[in-house]
Amino acid sequence: MLTSSSTVDQSGFADGTREAQQVFRCCLQALSRPAIPVTIATALPRIGGMAPASAAVLLALADFETAVWLDAAARATPDISAYLRFHTGARICASPADADFALVLDPTEMPPLGSFKQGTPDYPDRSTSVLMQVARLYALGQSFKGPGIDGKATFWAAPLPRDFPEQLARNRRCFPCGVDLLFVAGNEMAGLPRSAAIQVTGSN
Repeated sequence: MLTSSSTVDQSGFADGTREAQQVFRCCLQALSRPAIPVTIATALPRIGGMAPASAAVLLALADFETAVWLDAAARATPDISAYLRFHTGARICASPADADFALVLDPTEMPPLGSFKQGTPDYPDRSTSVLMQVARLYALGQSFKGPGIDGKATFWAAPLPRDFPEQLARNRRCFPCGVDLLFVAGNEMAGLPRSAAIQVTGSN
């Protein structure tokens, strides 16, 4: 059943083009400089459990040609899917394997990273970008190396699945396929692209 626009929060970007470009640049910066948080300034509303910064990312990146997957926590609030459909035209898909973008409000219950669309060697960009809401971003934690990282970078977020370091290592081994990750906490966002390699203790 179609949702009437009168029942959807119509508060989107005040200046659509300018604000979308600003958020898009934040996403590029987060992924090109892994593990270094950037600030997303937005006046968007909180829709259910979806934070304003998460809404800003999806409004900037998703459109009528993309599919968005919502985790169970996001699906539990119909206002979220209605809001995203209204403002982006994106299709809400049932399987993470079909998603161009994924919104995860409860990372502890998220499916494994390998469940999302991985892309192909010829078209690695045809993979899922996973947007994860977390309570905190930490400057210390796991060590990462790779493109965009000067030497190594330390970073972590919480809460995450207990086996998330292993999932990240498997995701890196799929390169150039695999998924890119964006972590949002409040108005801060940090990225871990598929090219970022988690360092095992004792390795060079």
